[in-house]
Amino acid sequence: MNSAPVKLIKNYALTLLGAAVYALAFDAFFVPNGVAFGGVTGLAQIVNFFLPSLSVGALVIAFNIPLFLLGWRFLGGRMLVSSLFAMMASSLFIDLFPLLFAFSPMEDTLLACIAGGVTLGVGLGIIFLQGTTTGGTEIVARLLKLKLAWLPMGKLLMFADLVVIALVALVFREVSTALYGVVALYLSTFVMDRVLYGMDNAKVAYIISDKPDEIAQVILHELDRSVTFLHGEGGWSGVEKKVILCAFKQRQIVAVKETVQKADPDAFMIVTAAHEVLGEGFKGYYSDNL
Repeated sequence: MNSAPVKLIKNYALTLLGAAVYALAFDAFFVPNGVAFGGVTGLAQIVNFFLPSLSVGALVIAFNIPLFLLGWRFLGGRMLVSSLFAMMASSLFIDLFPLLFAFSPMEDTLLACIAGGVTLGVGLGIIFLQGTTTGGTEIVARLLKLKLAWLPMGKLLMFADLVVIALVALVFREVSTALYGVVALYLSTFVMDRVLYGMDNAKVAYIISDKPDEIAQVILHELDRSVTFLHGEGGWSGVEKKVILCAFKQRQIVAVKETVQKADPDAFMIVTAAHEVLGEGFKGYYSDNL
């Protein structure tokens, strides 16, 4: 059985799921509780307030047309086709859910804000994992990433959405609405990055020791982590030394420190946070370079 069609069907099924979760966040938590929503959906919400006859879903589709044309030129056709599917699906779900369910305001707006931000982040994370977007500011974020490749998608998306939330505050003259929107936006980007990049943040250690081989063997065989030897030279002494480079999961940090301290109490170790580690023992590679 050809795996390509199966993978394509799986991607579109997950995209549909992500679009439904995205729409649920908007309809169940943002709209009934007066929490500002970012992106093109937020712009559509503003227009819908003044022109109720135009549905939010239809406005989202209309606003996305120029962005999709721009994205087609710079991001390529394949991603835009899947993004068009995600955008259409999320827009339809946004208009469909209120017809099927009666969403009431929650007693605690902050709780609604938290629930909405988390739900939105899960939905966007699922969609982005398929190498697609829901259009709107997500396309803007991907265009920005072409020039700012080192920034996570969540941070780029937050920047674009903050502009819309600020506009919502100006139009509705409700500062609290915008502030709740900022909190929800922060939570959604945090959750989205966790979905995209994983919950277990990796660490990288640089270890300088007079016993590099001994430390490396313990890390390899007892901690089951690979090591790489870098060639270093003391700036003052001029002595050449092996520098151990080791990537490991956050939960292993205590074991790594204890291993180094036991083997060489005088070892010099630098531990830094790694935004993402790909390869054996960690995550696999994704073709969309998130």
